[in-house]
Amino acid sequence: MIQTVIFDLDGVIIDSEPVHFRLEKQMLNELQIAVSSEEHDSYVGMSSENMWSTIVNKHNLPYLPSELVQKKHSLYIDHLINEKNLHPIHGAAELIKELYENNFKLIIASSSPLEVIDAVLKKFNLSSYFIATVSGTQLVHSKPHPEIFLQAANLANSKTEECVVIEDSQNGVAAAKAAGMKCIGFANPNSGNQNLSKADLVIKSFEEINVGLIRNL
Repeated sequence: MIQTVIFDLDGVIIDSEPVHFRLEKQMLNELQIAVSSEEHDSYVGMSSENMWSTIVNKHNLPYLPSELVQKKHSLYIDHLINEKNLHPIHGAAELIKELYENNFKLIIASSSPLEVIDAVLKKFNLSSYFIATVSGTQLVHSKPHPEIFLQAANLANSKTEECVVIEDSQNGVAAAKAAGMKCIGFANPNSGNQNLSKADLVIKSFEEINVGLIRNL
């Protein structure tokens, strides 16, 4: 029976992928390199370090990946701080509160830096519902490797078969399944062309799921 629910952040709790795409496109234009929409979509769910390392190597850029990661990070933090009209994805906060009230253990497992995770949860007043957060920037491997979700299960003191992951990306779904967990794929139209077919359940709205359905996955 499911005891722990592991949430991705970007594209699941905050509809941030359009912002990430816009800021990354801005940076890519400044770097004068062309990245196709298909290639850009393939980076969804990856850590910034892995994405920019791939781009630097592929396009022979005269920059350290860490320099580009830091620039993107600063741009995104500025957006979070200054954007007044930010809200959780419809139904996400309600589901989080319902799961919390029914004694599920809730964890964030995101490729974003801890500073970003904390800023989003604080902005949406959701910090108190989560027992832990895991950032992919602190780990050796990035999604689709299962390390981030195995770490989350360890922090929750849960077996992998007692965990379900909610993800919006192909890389995230692959990581969850590689970890031996159930996975709910959230088909967010703003997350690019993501193949979620390996998820145990694919939803288009958080109103499609509830405590009973999740407990018995």
